[in-house]
Amino acid sequence: MNGASADERYAEVTAEIMSRTPESEIDPRLDRIRTLLDLLGEPQRGFRVIHVTGTNGKTSTARMIDALLRARGLRVGRYTSPHLRTVRERIVVDGEPVSQERFVEAFDDIQPYVEMADAANDAPLSFFELLTAMAYAVFADTPVDVAVVEVGMGGRWDATNVVDADVAVVTPIGIDHTEYLPDSLEGIAEEKAGIIKPDSVAVLAQQPLPAAEVLVRHAAEVGARVAREGLEFGVTARDVAVGGQQVAVKGLTGAYEQLFLPLFGAHQAGNAAVAIAAVEAFAATGDDAGGLDPAIVGQALSGVDSPGRMEVVRTSPTVIADAAHNPAGMTATAAAVEEAFTFSRLVGVVAIMADKDVEGILEPLEPLLDEIVVTRNSSPRSLEPRGCPLSRRRSSERNAYARLPDSTTPSTWPLAWPRKAPSSAEPEYWSPDRSSPPVTPSICCGERGSSGGRHHEGNQPCA
Repeated sequence: MNGASADERYAEVTAEIMSRTPESEIDPRLDRIRTLLDLLGEPQRGFRVIHVTGTNGKTSTARMIDALLRARGLRVGRYTSPHLRTVRERIVVDGEPVSQERFVEAFDDIQPYVEMADAANDAPLSFFELLTAMAYAVFADTPVDVAVVEVGMGGRWDATNVVDADVAVVTPIGIDHTEYLPDSLEGIAEEKAGIIKPDSVAVLAQQPLPAAEVLVRHAAEVGARVAREGLEFGVTARDVAVGGQQVAVKGLTGAYEQLFLPLFGAHQAGNAAVAIAAVEAFAATGDDAGGLDPAIVGQALSGVDSPGRMEVVRTSPTVIADAAHNPAGMTATAAAVEEAFTFSRLVGVVAIMADKDVEGILEPLEPLLDEIVVTRNSSPRSLEPRGCPLSRRRSSERNAYARLPDSTTPSTWPLAWPRKAPSSAEPEYWSPDRSSPPVTPSICCGERGSSGGRHHEGNQPCA
């Protein structure tokens, strides 16, 4: 196949995948993906898995886990979502997205079985289900030693949850996606706890108490061991450094000092601690049990990046792109900006999906920004500037802002709005020596469609 025809075929394949039900339209069931994977011979059983769920920090944590595993000499597959520039970013082998040729090949290999699965169910496979099956097939065919798999949404009924992971990671839980998930921390935690399987290790980031209680109780019920940030592991020291931060971590099996992490914010230091604990737990459950080499940990983390997460995309003037899309995420972003940068004047460019907690997302920006530009991204779910609560408040409070722009034009205002004031079953906690001494743990903004800004191959609405 020549270059032109190869590109055409790749465009055809991506168009076919994108034409399916988008990942923003959730049908909570696993029967379709199970049907397809059964027809394919259960490729998801051909490798070990670290499964990652949570509300914030999933992709960054998955990327750190991937880097740590590869630094230990393992062949690693990584499946994350959504994508910023190309759909191939979602399926990664050896630290690189699969090539156009491999992506097309993977689709063509499973296409006859996709048609059979579509015919066998009352609705065809969705965009996310098809990509998940492709990822599992690629990982099995490569083959990889381990796959780092990020949940799309929730956990219990997510299409990725057809694996029995050695390690289940739960990053911080908050309120989000309430059109599909419960509107309480307890309810969301119940859904996310579904990836914690019998005889696995659950690595839990610091959680709100209601969520923590649910996760620990579920782990006890299924017989999983638990490692908790702030108790069995955690960040012990952290300092701002040029281009990121210097971090010290107490892990499950070792201590790691003077780690350079080229990412900003306390939340990323916490993600690094979770990633280290996940890889320690993974190593301890396999044939290569033992602690991690601190030098290898330092080397791996020093090379980590996380596009669209407090990413400095240019300097002079400094432009930061960030994908915070819920109140907890924006609070972490605002704190990271204040800690790592000293701007005399800062303008925010914000695009938010209409189904999000818009005021909750904007509130952390109030003490940070001198001016805000409210715009929209290319997703059909994006909130029009006219619908922004800030727009409504400004138009009612000041005659000067009463004339709003049309829906295709960004809206700009100076910022000065008012500020707003376990069960009886005990899980087995992680501890090699059976003890658990506590440790001291320590802007373009908006949806990933906004911060990426370069969707060359289609615009699946971001979660």
